[in-house]
Amino acid sequence: MSTQKHPIDPSLSSESTAPRTLAERAYLSLRHDVVCGKLAPGERLRVEHLKDQYEVGAGTLREALSLLVSDALVTAEGQRGFRVAPISLGDLEDVTNTRVMLETEALRQSIRHGDSQWEAALVASYQQLTQTESDPNGTDPGLWECRNKSFHAALNAGFDSNWSKYFLDILYRHAERYRNINWRLTAAHASDRDVHREHEDIFRAALARQDSRAALALESHIRLTHDIVKQFTQLV
Repeated sequence: MSTQKHPIDPSLSSESTAPRTLAERAYLSLRHDVVCGKLAPGERLRVEHLKDQYEVGAGTLREALSLLVSDALVTAEGQRGFRVAPISLGDLEDVTNTRVMLETEALRQSIRHGDSQWEAALVASYQQLTQTESDPNGTDPGLWECRNKSFHAALNAGFDSNWSKYFLDILYRHAERYRNINWRLTAAHASDRDVHREHEDIFRAALARQDSRAALALESHIRLTHDIVKQFTQLV
């Protein structure tokens, strides 16, 4: 495990604001390193080592790790400490199925009840994502992930359910983790799909208020990553 220190990157916060406490700073940094794969699945998280790496005290670090347990990105082992949550095809399938179930319904409800402000925000997020995906110099994975998440959040923003948004945020992080861990795998087969076209199909159906068509396009989009990983990965 690297001993490089991890000062907070402001872009790691979903609210795009500076963390309010040391525990929040450590939580966001640790979450980023789990999701991007710097902290490997199953890796033992030793507080005595990590507190220096993340520049916080032991108590603060344990608080941050406990928050990650709530996100299911870290597991607690009683008196033995913490580990990065493992990965498996079964878990990826569960994440995918649950995300499809919740996110397609959230999209349907957004299309039915979203107002002009929802439409405007959706158009703005889609335009930003399109700009990133159309960059002739190549897509910046970090910027793409940020704008991709914003686009999916904008799709669902017209659904007035805080619980759904909370669970979808957690599920998105897990899906992002699988994308990052299998980045080389999915990148090698990127020619097998046109991600921008998938986004365009979802966007146009949503803007036309065609909820069934949009939901089907969204489900296909979510499941394609799962199918690529399942076909080519060594996960069990």
